[in-house]
Amino acid sequence: MLWLSPELEKNIMADGEAAYPNECCGIILGEINDDGVKNAKRTVAISNSREDSEQYHRFLITPEDMLRAEQTARAAKLEVIGFYHSHPDHPSAPSGYDKDHALPFYSYVIVSVDNGKAQVLTSWELTDDRIDFLQENMNKGGNN
Repeated sequence: MLWLSPELEKNIMADGEAAYPNECCGIILGEINDDGVKNAKRTVAISNSREDSEQYHRFLITPEDMLRAEQTARAAKLEVIGFYHSHPDHPSAPSGYDKDHALPFYSYVIVSVDNGKAQVLTSWELTDDRIDFLQENMNKGGNN
């Protein structure tokens, strides 16, 4: 389960709208409790580093951006617990490409953005065998 505050939900949706018609992307920092529940505390917007001609349906977080996010997390005594990106004019469900580039454990939040307006926000986890994404329970208005 992922706990996501209304503020963080708005941040992700605003990033999706600002990037439209391209995909936005970012990293989610937070804590994991003893039951394995991920409590999001902060989002880190990342500039989509994918080549311009591909940004409408792909995103890229560089190793340097990932390192900076990990350093930010460590300084705040948090962990990288997931990633987010937008799907311009497509549903908020992971694509085959998303699955091929994901890792188990992390939460993958996707926001659909239709005609420039953020719509549906969902979260997904890749199974340990990397065969499928399962929709993750998400409590919007989490216990931050």
